[in-house]
Amino acid sequence: MKQFFLDNDSAYCNWREQKLLNYPTNAEQLIVNINNPYKLTIDERNALLQICQKTNMVIYRITGDKTEDKNIVKAIAQQFGLDRMDANLCADQDKISSIQVVEGGLSSAYIPYTNKPLNWHTDGYYNQDQQRIRAFLMHCVRPASKGGENSYLDPEIIYILLRDDDPKNIEALMDNKTMTIPPNMEDDEQIRIEKTGPVFLLDEQTQSLYMRFTARSRNIIWKNDVTTQRARSKLLDILERKDYQFHYYLQAGEGVICNNVLHNRTMFTDSSTSKRLLYRARFYDRVSKKYKSFDSQVPESQCCG
Repeated sequence: MKQFFLDNDSAYCNWREQKLLNYPTNAEQLIVNINNPYKLTIDERNALLQICQKTNMVIYRITGDKTEDKNIVKAIAQQFGLDRMDANLCADQDKISSIQVVEGGLSSAYIPYTNKPLNWHTDGYYNQDQQRIRAFLMHCVRPASKGGENSYLDPEIIYILLRDDDPKNIEALMDNKTMTIPPNMEDDEQIRIEKTGPVFLLDEQTQSLYMRFTARSRNIIWKNDVTTQRARSKLLDILERKDYQFHYYLQAGEGVICNNVLHNRTMFTDSSTSKRLLYRARFYDRVSKKYKSFDSQVPESQCCG
C-alpha cells in the first residue's frame, strides 16, 4: 500500500503509470462472455480477473441459458473468493437483494427500490467498520422498458485525479471525521447507528485502498473546514466531468462484479412486459484469485460461506 502514502511520491508515480497504462475507455472493453456461470472455464475466470484487477470491475455476459435462479449470484461470487455476505436491511432471507420497484412496505422508502435515479455512491457507506462492503455483484434478470443505465467509476482513479490536483485533497478525505452518516430511525426506533469516518482509507485486511462515499446532500454531515470542503467540491467536480466513467445498460443475463466501485443509476420506466429486476449481493471480501466451486445441491445454510 506504499503507493497510497502521501510521503512516498516515487511509489505513487510508479503505480500511477502502471494503473493508467492501457486503461479501458468504454464499458464494452469490460465485457467477458461466459457460458456456464456455475462452472467458469479457466480462460473465462482469468479474463474476468484480469479486467477486474485493472479497473476494480468487470461485466460478464452469459451466452448460455439465462436462468432466473438466484443461486447464480452465489455461484459466480464463490468462484472469486466472495463468501462473506452482508445482510442489509432490505435483503431477502438468502442475503441477496431483489432490486426492483416495490409498492408499500419498508423497502419502498429507499430509493433503490423505486424507479428514481440513484446518485453516486459506494455500497454500505453507512456501515460500521466490521461490516465494510469490499465487493458487490449485481446480476440483471430483466432490464427496464426504458432507462436504468448504470455508471461506474474506479475509486483508484478518483484517488489519482484528486492527488494530482492537490495531495491535501487526499489528506483531508482520509481524516477520520470527514463524513458522518446520522443514525437511521424508523418510527422513533434506531435501526442503524451513526457512522463517522474517512472517505478514503487503507484497508489493512486486504492491503488495498478503500472508499466510502455518497453524493447525497441530505442527512450527510461533512467536516466543516476549508480543506475538507474544497476536497469534497473537487470530488464532485470529477464526477460531473465524466472522465474515466463507464456507462452501461445491463441486459438479461449480464452482471457486474466489482470491488465496491462508485456507481449510480438513471431513472427508468417499467412496462407490463418488462419490469426491471436485478439481484445484488454485497460481500465483506474483495474479488480475488481464491476459488471455491459451487454445488447447487448444497443446502442453503452451507452455501453462504
